Amino acid sequence: MKKILVVCGNGLGSSFIVEMNVKKILNELGIEAEVDHTDLTTSKSENADFFLGSTEIVENLEDGNRNVIKLNNLMDKNELRTAIEANLKGA
Repeated sequence: MKKILVVCGNGLGSSFIVEMNVKKILNELGIEAEVDHTDLTTSKSENADFFLGSTEIVENLEDGNRNVIKLNNLMDKNELRTAIEANLKGA
């Protein structure tokens, strides 16, 4: 099962809301994945198949090996759905 880690600066409010939205969208699309949220510092030592967060935050995670999904607006459910479909459908 794929693991998605939602990353934000503090790993509290916004990343938790996005985690809930990701779970809902995955369910609607029939995609199984483990979803969790964390702060930027912790995420650097975490393992996941996909790291999802705002452009400013996740750029700090890119190392050439990680699958980083950048969002312009974390709260935009349409952008989130599009990103999930583009990166996880068939993965």
